[in-house]
Amino acid sequence: VQLQAYGGGLVQPGGSLRLSCEVPGSIFSIANVMGWYRQAPGKEREMVAAITSGGRRDYADFVKGRFTISRDNAKNTLYLQMISLEPEDTAVYYCNVNLAWRVNGKLDYWGQGTQVTVSS
Repeated sequence: VQLQAYGGGLVQPGGSLRLSCEVPGSIFSIANVMGWYRQAPGKEREMVAAITSGGRRDYADFVKGRFTISRDNAKNTLYLQMISLEPEDTAVYYCNVNLAWRVNGKLDYWGQGTQVTVSS
């Protein structure tokens, strides 16, 4: 079972990016919560945004109003739309799926990470 995250890149301050995470249907359908995390060099991984199976969204204070998390159930894909990007948003972004029950012995699955760099 592998999550495929993509969409990162180099963008100028104030720019936008959309991250995508393709999730195998076998776990997308039983996900309790799906989310995006990020890890900057020398820092711990932190939650950016999350969305429940019921559609409730939660955001870290530092991205409220700038980032939007969404999911496409038909495409088994999780998204993170990011606008007004700041240099402080530079990090590797990871998608995460937390399951209602274990698959292959695991409750949590992570994508491989996609680099977002905000710089002029």
